[in-house]
Amino acid sequence: MGKIGKIGKVKLFCGIIFSDNFYLEKAKRLLIRNFGIIDFESQILPFNYTRYYEAEMGGGLKRFFVSFKKLIHPKKLAFIKRRTNLIEQKLSVGGRRSVNLDPGYLDKAKVVLASTKDYCHRIYIGKGIFAEVTLRYVHKSFQPWDWTYPDYKSKEYLSIFSDIRALYVKQLNS
Repeated sequence: MGKIGKIGKVKLFCGIIFSDNFYLEKAKRLLIRNFGIIDFESQILPFNYTRYYEAEMGGGLKRFFVSFKKLIHPKKLAFIKRRTNLIEQKLSVGGRRSVNLDPGYLDKAKVVLASTKDYCHRIYIGKGIFAEVTLRYVHKSFQPWDWTYPDYKSKEYLSIFSDIRALYVKQLNS
């Protein structure tokens, strides 16, 4: 029989899709209020991998990632996804989102995303939320799966997650 061990803390991050920098800044302030100090900010990248969000959010969408200094227990992911959904609602204009928030976490071995949508590769984690392992860390780099979103397979995103992972490892070792 396997021995049940202590679950380690993980590094919370959030991807933000937006078109207007005004709403990006508002979203960052609300994320800080809810999850604490941001210790990593990516460059702003064009979000041109899908047109899924354009009908609601308009064109010219961009993506930005942040991570948070305070490490979390992975069981909090469902609560965090529900909280980010409330932030999206708060920042909505005329019933349309101004930002899309994609929280997740990483540890040494993987990147996990939260979702409200079920699918064959997602596991229900409670409170109406599912989780998927989006990237795995092997041979000193993050690698995608067949189901990984195209943007998460890009060199830019893989580099961002490597940078966040390096922060996480440094936190664990200090």
